[in-house]
Amino acid sequence: MNLFDLTGKVAIVTGSSRGIGRAIAQALADHGAKVVISSRKAEACQEVADAINARHPDAAIVVPASISSKQALQELVDETRARWGRIDILVCNAASNPYYGPMAGISDEQFRKILDNNVIANHWLIQMVAPEMLERREGSIIIVSSIGGLKASGVLGAYNISKAADFQLARNLAAEFGPRQVRVNCIAPGLIKTDFAKALWENPQTLAAVTMHTPMQRIGEPDEIAGAAVFLASPASTFMTGQAIVVDGGATVGVGL
Repeated sequence: MNLFDLTGKVAIVTGSSRGIGRAIAQALADHGAKVVISSRKAEACQEVADAINARHPDAAIVVPASISSKQALQELVDETRARWGRIDILVCNAASNPYYGPMAGISDEQFRKILDNNVIANHWLIQMVAPEMLERREGSIIIVSSIGGLKASGVLGAYNISKAADFQLARNLAAEFGPRQVRVNCIAPGLIKTDFAKALWENPQTLAAVTMHTPMQRIGEPDEIAGAAVFLASPASTFMTGQAIVVDGGATVGVGL
């Protein structure tokens, strides 16, 4: 058996029109899965789906959805089932961070948006897909968190709080779903060269500060996160749940004097 074979599996990947989500969707398709490309903008999603289908005919479809809308997420799930009959893998990748700065300056609206989109929306989507997985006694749910959930920050406090909550969401659901063999895990990327994180890596001082104490002395690329998602989605990880895989070039290990 190929431990990483996803043939016949159906995966939803949120926020998959670019960055880490796009890399994950492409990698899942490369390993045999059918993938649903989803983000707010249909045109951007279609570009990704077309690229995947050029390599793997009929492996990708587009179902646009905003994670801020519970109704839109339900439509995403319903359309996936209508098209492909099942959902085996869910990757909660989409997230928001409308504020960069100290906690003292964040508005209530900004804080709520971060918590709603990065935690509550994941809860909604998981509750929508979990019943069929629990009935089949098989399924993998992957939350893309961040090493920010493991560390403090003077400029990303609210975002880091939401990512710490994602770790606990995975742990709680792993305990609930484990008896029926449905797994819930997190990936915790470090700083990755994406549009979402551009405010960090485009700033020379921030980039230097990050890489100075990172053993690999660089930031990551989206493709370098995708392998962890394939592992968590595949038979290779069937005894792993409630965990977080840190993919950060060693940033959380650090380099001391």
